[in-house]
Amino acid sequence: MVLDFSAAMGSNELQEKDATGALGHDLSNGSSSNLEAARRLAKRLYRLDRFKRSDVAKHLGKNNDFSKLVAEEYLKFFDFTGMSLDYSLRSFFKAFSLIGETQERERVLIHFSSRYYQCNPDAISSQDGVHCLTCAMMLLNTDLHGHNIGKKMTCQEFIANLQGMNDGKDFPKGLLKALYNSIKNEKLEWAVDEEEKKKSHSDGTDEKDNVSQTKAVSRIGNSNNPFLDIPHDPNAIVYKTGFLARKIHADMDGKKTPRGKRGWKTFYAVLKGTVLYLQKDEYKPEKALSEEDLKNAVSVHHALASKATDYEKKPNVLKLKTADWRVLLFQAQSQEEMQTWINKINCVAAVFSAPPFPAAIGSQKKFSRPLLPATTTKLSQDEQLKSHETKLKQISTELAEHRSYPPDKKLKGKEVEDYKLKDHYLEFEKNRYETYVTLLKEGVKDLLSGGENDAPGLKKSHSSPSLNQESPVSAKVKRNVSERKDYRPETPSIKQKVT
Repeated sequence: MVLDFSAAMGSNELQEKDATGALGHDLSNGSSSNLEAARRLAKRLYRLDRFKRSDVAKHLGKNNDFSKLVAEEYLKFFDFTGMSLDYSLRSFFKAFSLIGETQERERVLIHFSSRYYQCNPDAISSQDGVHCLTCAMMLLNTDLHGHNIGKKMTCQEFIANLQGMNDGKDFPKGLLKALYNSIKNEKLEWAVDEEEKKKSHSDGTDEKDNVSQTKAVSRIGNSNNPFLDIPHDPNAIVYKTGFLARKIHADMDGKKTPRGKRGWKTFYAVLKGTVLYLQKDEYKPEKALSEEDLKNAVSVHHALASKATDYEKKPNVLKLKTADWRVLLFQAQSQEEMQTWINKINCVAAVFSAPPFPAAIGSQKKFSRPLLPATTTKLSQDEQLKSHETKLKQISTELAEHRSYPPDKKLKGKEVEDYKLKDHYLEFEKNRYETYVTLLKEGVKDLLSGGENDAPGLKKSHSSPSLNQESPVSAKVKRNVSERKDYRPETPSIKQKVT
């Protein structure tokens, strides 16, 4: 989904200025006139009175009091009483296009959750619970209908992922099964403007794809998810290219990769924008990416690359841990080449990763990692540095507090595992933000300005990279320590440093 909708505003720029002017006048006249102004704007947005569907989310998702008033008044046009959560969300999406900045879209969904809870106070125990399920449906939508690698999420996994998320309790299984089947049978889509539909037909695309069409930018994954889609920009800068051998070490959420899928494969790697493309053939700017290329692509937003010091079976191996806790090993052609890849990946992640979402559920007992948006940050480099420093301070404090209250030795099972999982997460995040802060303080221009031509081994034979083509490790060989550590993040001891 195209996130830049400024071009779609057109003549509405004047309307926005008028609304801003009216807002300034209203603010001086007290809250009553503020409310009236919000009602007038909400009514126009709902009726699409000189507004496009793509304009609505912008006015509902701003982080100010007036925008909140507008959103509250806008949602009053929707009566979700007696409706299921999934049906209500689909009805809501029929009215507008959920596009814009990631934080703006998150706020829109929070307003939706509030309205649904107002209409159905007995359906789900809290507004937080409604919002948790809303986000879960959006993420499930991507998992089931996106171009994801590997097995799709099952109903049992969907239910397990939401354990303890209902104010510390579990959601009714019947409710979760109904939501899962609804999303599985019909993907979530939202409305698009008539001009976009016409444009989609003229481009030869299927109307059912329900995607804003632009030749400059597309998305890797399901564009209907407002959080985790990977931006694919054909015009993005290429920071590095070269041959790499890849080993999938752990799947999403650190789950153990099946043995048959852990072998080494060689690709021509292209770090372009915030995406690491892994192609079978050498990169050619004029050549379109294949479906297989897009499936192999790895987003490096909020990722951390480091030397795989505890992997000794091959030389020059780096470890990449992604935002969704996948772990991939890459073997470079030389020590220097490996370090260049590490620097480039971490620089891109430090410069372009958007700030993480605040935790949507504050009362949950079970630890859950926050969502890390795949969109590119809009902060300046100085603002980005301050954001990372603030996050580093927060994480460091939280880690210290977490370790000051270890679980009772008598406790076993989920409580201890949850403690270790959170410890592992906080330790990793601390290391990640320390790396980002260091890179931004040192200045990343030199590291990123080299582009794709700074790879020492780039001019070697394109047909066969000089990598050790060892056979996959057999079952009889004892697995490396790193192979046990990263796909089971809950296993490290409390005092063990995890990388």
